[in-house]
Amino acid sequence: MAETIQKKLQTELEQYQQIQKDLSKTMSARQKLEAQLTENNIVKEELDLLEAENMVYKLIGPVLVKQDLEEAKSTVAKRLEYITGEIKRYESQMKELERKSDQRREVLAALQQEFQKSQNKTAVKI
Repeated sequence: MAETIQKKLQTELEQYQQIQKDLSKTMSARQKLEAQLTENNIVKEELDLLEAENMVYKLIGPVLVKQDLEEAKSTVAKRLEYITGEIKRYESQMKELERKSDQRREVLAALQQEFQKSQNKTAVKI
């Protein structure tokens, strides 16, 4: 019986560790998006300071290409919208992973207690 519980415990532990890895990856990706969001907000602020007659250039490879100010503002706004949506998606994914992690932790605790009880029963028999 103790072996069965130990196998269940090992399986649950592996699943818990995988969830923790996924959570860590998701947090890392979200942090990168936060950095991009900050960077794009700075760009938006800079573009808002410009007037219609100012020149705006876009870096494409090694070349600077002239770009319309309104087009640049529109591109940055779309990028901000996309990044914000992705951050929300990652946040919901993180909440789900945290919920699963909590469930696995509870199952692990119950299995550990059960395993310890079976170990104690075995020790008492000996």
